[in-house]
Amino acid sequence: MKRRSAFSAYAALLLTLGTLGCFSNAAHNNPTGTAGATGGAGVGGGAGATGSAGSGSAGAATTGTAGGSPGTAGVTGTAGNAPGTAGDPMDAGAVGPDADAPGGDPLAGWTLSWSDEFNGAMGTKPDPANWGYDIGGGGWGVSQLQVYTNTAANASMDGNGNLQIVAIKDAQGNFTSARLKTQTKFQQAYGRFEIRAKVVTGNGMWPAFWMLGADYNGNNWPQCGEIDIMEVRGTRPYNNGGSLHGPGYSGMHPLTGTYVLPHVDGGPSLSDDFHTYAVEWETGVVRFYVDDNLFETHTPADIPADAGAGAKWVYDHPFFILLNVAVGGTYPGPPTGTTFPQTMLVDYIRVYSRADGGN
Repeated sequence: MKRRSAFSAYAALLLTLGTLGCFSNAAHNNPTGTAGATGGAGVGGGAGATGSAGSGSAGAATTGTAGGSPGTAGVTGTAGNAPGTAGDPMDAGAVGPDADAPGGDPLAGWTLSWSDEFNGAMGTKPDPANWGYDIGGGGWGVSQLQVYTNTAANASMDGNGNLQIVAIKDAQGNFTSARLKTQTKFQQAYGRFEIRAKVVTGNGMWPAFWMLGADYNGNNWPQCGEIDIMEVRGTRPYNNGGSLHGPGYSGMHPLTGTYVLPHVDGGPSLSDDFHTYAVEWETGVVRFYVDDNLFETHTPADIPADAGAGAKWVYDHPFFILLNVAVGGTYPGPPTGTTFPQTMLVDYIRVYSRADGGN
């Protein structure tokens, strides 16, 4: 049921818990970058018409903007960094609930600056004033299986106050899904960015909520920066990844952490209920939360000493939002045994700012 008050929403979820860690968009949702007419790079990267870069392997697109390293072509994708072969960022820094989580109002000091409550009639497509699309297939640089479309079959309101992003498998075994972005429509430097969603899990599923630097088209990934707020590998249904990708720390080597939902094996996972996923981004610091429990914090001091001469903190300019559900690829693996369609529900996306502008 739709929650109409940010304060009541947080109060209800305040004790839910956990600590997050991200695998980055580099293997992310579609580390292949966001494709599309004015595509934003996707996690994982194929280049897009005027797309934005994402973490993950770069995928050159038909008319895309190049990303980190060349990769598998994506129809209209945007390039992203190619994933590496070393370790799994989703394993880094896994932690449990935050024992020091504050008991007060998590929105104290924040002012709502942008939101989409997804209250449209059933079958209505996302508000074009807020959202554009990345469109196409080609693997998105990380061997993903879906083709992204801009049809209501893949992204529309459910009539109950939610956006539904639906991954569909047709009779020929082809997959379609949706990737939405606010590129050229909304961007903000600093603030609290949050989503309340009921994600999808299962073999091959890869939902994500993330951001790319608004300067992507002229400042390729990872120089533009990427912030992964929610990234779930379907084969690990209790884990959420949160990451930062920048020059010298991207792809398979981001600044990252993993939130693990307290559970018993076989018990309710992240896909069994709505959870809130958020970052609080201020000057020189990004904090990651699940259900208002802080589980990860990064500052410029976290950039590895061996990251190279070009390594730097790039979270000092506006970013735009991306939201998608990918199928298959090098990160989640094939969708073996997964029943389709698979539907992610999004109650709301809300962005806040502080009077001090992030200081």
